[in-house]
Amino acid sequence: MKITYYGHACFEVEMKQGRILFDPFISANGLAAHIDISKIEVDAILVSHGHGDHIADAETIARQSNATVISNFEVASWLGSKGLKFHTMNHGGQWKFSFGTVKYVQAVHTSSLPDGSYGGNPGGFVVWDDAQCLYFAGDTALTTDMQLIPITCPKLDVAILPIGDNFTMGYRDATIAAEFIQCNRIIGCHYDTFGYIKIDHEAAKKAFDDKGKELILLPIGESLVV
Repeated sequence: MKITYYGHACFEVEMKQGRILFDPFISANGLAAHIDISKIEVDAILVSHGHGDHIADAETIARQSNATVISNFEVASWLGSKGLKFHTMNHGGQWKFSFGTVKYVQAVHTSSLPDGSYGGNPGGFVVWDDAQCLYFAGDTALTTDMQLIPITCPKLDVAILPIGDNFTMGYRDATIAAEFIQCNRIIGCHYDTFGYIKIDHEAAKKAFDDKGKELILLPIGESLVV
């Protein structure tokens, strides 16, 4: 599994049977100005919720890739109304796609679409194939529902958790989330993009290290092979 970071909460994941993209917000992110979205080709785009900093480039990339958008009923249907391929999900449900299985799980946050319409309830995704398993938490507070993930899903190889605080859990709460999901390798997201969510990188890494876990803060545009 190859994971490439495009800034904020946007990641491309190359699995054995396809490429997926989470929460595309690139062109409006000044920190990701060096990323050319016209070169991004994926099979599916997974959108955790409707806020602009998670959906801004979804239509453009889905159209150029002929990718299927996967999200909750409201977000996926809204993008589908623009002529895109889409698949609707809801909390607790899972579906097997060509690239692997997706389970849509709980997130504690808010959601609305860029035009102000209802975005449904936010969520996260657990994605796996016959080799590896990934959890993308989306924007969320710490919640005890995370303890259900190791009970209902394959063992996680890696998890992507928000750590920026203010709008989501901060890195201290994220260390507890890592314990709840029983995962020792964590990739941080949703930090540094805006003034409210700038973090001390070394303090964040130490907080995880003190719990016997690894926090990976990928530079934008760089990749990790798991």
